[in-house]
Amino acid sequence: MIQPPKPPSRPNKVSLWQYMKLFRQDILSAQPARLYRAWMAEFRTPFFRSYMVNQPELVKKVLKTRPDDFPKSDRIGEGLRPLLGNSVFLTNGDTWKRQRRIIDPAFEGGRVRETFGAMWDAAEAAAHRLDAVAGQTVEIESETSHAAADVIFRTLFSIPIEHAVARDVFEEFRIYQRSQPILNIAAFVPLPRWMPRLFRRDTRASAARIRALITQLTQTRMAEIDAGTAPADLATKIMTTTDPETGDRFDTDEMVDQVAIFFLAGHETSASALAWALYLMAQFPDWQDRLAAEAQAMQDCDFAVMSKLRLSRDVFRETLRLYPPVPMMVRETTCPETFRERAVPKRSQVVLSPWHLHRHERLWDRPDDFDPDRWQTENGKQCGRDAYIPFSEGARVCPGAGFAMIEGPLLLSRILRDFRISYEEDMPPVPVAHLTVRSKSGIRLKIVRR
Repeated sequence: MIQPPKPPSRPNKVSLWQYMKLFRQDILSAQPARLYRAWMAEFRTPFFRSYMVNQPELVKKVLKTRPDDFPKSDRIGEGLRPLLGNSVFLTNGDTWKRQRRIIDPAFEGGRVRETFGAMWDAAEAAAHRLDAVAGQTVEIESETSHAAADVIFRTLFSIPIEHAVARDVFEEFRIYQRSQPILNIAAFVPLPRWMPRLFRRDTRASAARIRALITQLTQTRMAEIDAGTAPADLATKIMTTTDPETGDRFDTDEMVDQVAIFFLAGHETSASALAWALYLMAQFPDWQDRLAAEAQAMQDCDFAVMSKLRLSRDVFRETLRLYPPVPMMVRETTCPETFRERAVPKRSQVVLSPWHLHRHERLWDRPDDFDPDRWQTENGKQCGRDAYIPFSEGARVCPGAGFAMIEGPLLLSRILRDFRISYEEDMPPVPVAHLTVRSKSGIRLKIVRR
């Protein structure tokens, strides 16, 4: 049976310098194989201690039972601040709670239904672009990035990716991806707040250009709201929602921060998951044929069709299990803790790894196999509750989780309805973690119209 590609693991013992070097190159292959069986692992540096927790009870404690005691660590966010500013992805405490009170209503179930027409149009546009290259082999990650960015702009600002500003943001973001390492030195060495952060010149410049373009979109929308001519999309909803506790709204600067993370999280993560899903369908043609048959129900723009795409949803869930777009999350202890009878000092880093949790050998049956049917088994249902966190969990669960679980199966089904895909390269793609889990050298798939 074909097994989906998995990056090699490093030796159990390496020096701190070797680990830092490996970590900056790829967070996944920098880890030892024993983490796929460990309930907890400790990593010490001269500056801090880090604890990876895979035991479901510990994951629940950090994310659901006591989330305020384990705020997001500033270390991972250091490298993203030039782009994301003070966005909901990086904040903690009262600031974060206020931001979520304003943002969350835009992503409630009924709102997702309202954005379905825009998603449908983006899926149709993606199929049209693939039709133009039918019969050829294409780098599918660039195609899924294009499709996911189109979804974001259509649902957020009611503009397609072909709009001049949307296109410029998309192109500039591709430059930012190539220049931004997953970690900078502040992830390893605690720097005082007054010390200037050193970013590559092209990283800072690219982030500034993206933010300037988003500011342009946001200011235009503010003016449309004031004039009463704004479309009823996600941007309008968020910008007109008041904090129920203070009555405040986001000002332009705050909205730019939030739009930056919506674009990063909503576009980059969806593109990653969809690319891996299409690769898996190329590797498992029996599943591809089943999804293509199911997708014949997609003829008109009707939200009810999503209830008919059950196989597509299970395939997408399984893809998120094997290739979670955000492979690791980092929290910090605010007081001394005890994990598995081991003392964990205050200000320790607590690493939650969907990558390892989703492939944990003591939790999942055949954890490295691709098996969408597992979600109907007792083991799959239990692990789905206890060991499956592609969107995080608890108070800090991604507000767009429901959005993503409509978008992903919709785009996947729409593509497979019209096209047969195959992978004809000699070597399988190698998963690596940059901003999200991507293939080291891209994924080239042959696209043929059915």
